[in-house]
Amino acid sequence: MIFFSVIVSKAELFAVLRQYNPWWSGGRFPDLPVWRRAAFREIAAWTENPPAGRALLLTGARQVGKTTLFLQIIDDLLDRGVAPTNILYATFDHPLLKLIGLDALVKLWREFEPAQDGPEYLFLDEIQVAKDWQVWLKHQVDFEKRRRIAVTGSATPLVAEGQESGVGRWQTIRLATLSFFEYLQIRKLAVPQLPAVNSLRELFAWDATQFARWGEEGRPLVGLFHEYLLRGGFPQSALVESIPLAQKLLREDIVDKVLKRDMTALFGVRRVLELEQVFLYLCLHDGELLSFPDLCSSLELQRPTVGNFIELLESTHLIHRLLPFGYGKQVLRARPKIYLADAAIAPAVLLKGKGLLEDPDALGRAVETAFFKHVFTRYYTRSIGFSYWRGKHDREVDIIADLDGRLVPFVVKYRAPQHAGLGDLKGMVQFCAERRVDRGYVITRELSAFQVVEVDRDGARASLLKIPAPLACYWLGRSELESANRVP
Repeated sequence: MIFFSVIVSKAELFAVLRQYNPWWSGGRFPDLPVWRRAAFREIAAWTENPPAGRALLLTGARQVGKTTLFLQIIDDLLDRGVAPTNILYATFDHPLLKLIGLDALVKLWREFEPAQDGPEYLFLDEIQVAKDWQVWLKHQVDFEKRRRIAVTGSATPLVAEGQESGVGRWQTIRLATLSFFEYLQIRKLAVPQLPAVNSLRELFAWDATQFARWGEEGRPLVGLFHEYLLRGGFPQSALVESIPLAQKLLREDIVDKVLKRDMTALFGVRRVLELEQVFLYLCLHDGELLSFPDLCSSLELQRPTVGNFIELLESTHLIHRLLPFGYGKQVLRARPKIYLADAAIAPAVLLKGKGLLEDPDALGRAVETAFFKHVFTRYYTRSIGFSYWRGKHDREVDIIADLDGRLVPFVVKYRAPQHAGLGDLKGMVQFCAERRVDRGYVITRELSAFQVVEVDRDGARASLLKIPAPLACYWLGRSELESANRVP
């Protein structure tokens, strides 16, 4: 800190730090949301009983709510009686904190605010921009046993850059955009009183009367679900009343900043215009199989360049990439399926506005993207592998979850009822027959289609639950918030 003492004094540096830690002077952060996301419980459990020798990594897209969660956890720690001076929050987005480094930061904290009895809690935002963070974090985890350190940042840079020193030294929590249920809660919208469903699997036991009743009761969710697809699940945009303004925020505060600032700062990307073109192409083909030859030809780019851009977009949590079901080199060489991180990103970037609801193809892709986000977020902690399946005659299963060899297939048919008939489910029927899968899920549009149907092919029987997308996403989000993880 000798260099910085010439430019700025320790007292001035500490004044910056004190602004981020008002509890040292008896204050709190004002206007924190009272409502808490599902990830709050996971982080709170870690603060109480962290796995031995592990820091916490909270990862997710820009503006998804990571900092708010940290501040809510700090508020909770203070309510539980933790000594205020034993809690440190800092963000390395601040240029001075970034430049003084981690060791000097902690030294400054302890020089002005001596430690009290009990564990020390360090919450560090955007740690990947701090110099030598890997070595520092390894040392802290290995030797400073009373410190409980939670960090945020982009997961792939953290893992890729620090994989040797970081193995086994952090517990990762992935924070997705708001689920449909969380969106309803954060906007304080009146919703029908639907029964609690901890797992979609429970619905196979329902009778026709239950399907008819709760399908009709869920009708008010349809319009709200469409608004959710337009506003998006980023808390900032979700709370904006104007849908055009919400989509403008998505474009400018999230997508543009990731492409134009984070990609340059974190990864040294210089060909930003070409990266934007690739992302625009993915927005136009959200939820589809990615053809590298078509993309390269359309944008006049080389495949290695495109492949690198795809990896970078995935690392900054703007996209998910699914490989086809199967094993071996053929799978790795096959066409991936790309989903955007949030269904509202594509209509925001493409300036579709409410026109999304009048475009059946675009709306169907948005619903599939939203549903994938829900099922992925709900069950990824169970180490479920996700893939898609494509058979002969272009028969397809959109999403397959695999847990210890038990396969759970999903197809999304968000069109008129005739597009969810058995004739349109040949891919699902074939997959269930070939893999001896006894249950599958068909995500539909019409509430009247809510039911279980039995199919039989070559002596292999399977039960298919047809469930309207608004209800499926509502229950997946609600069960994530209210119950322990279960497989669908």
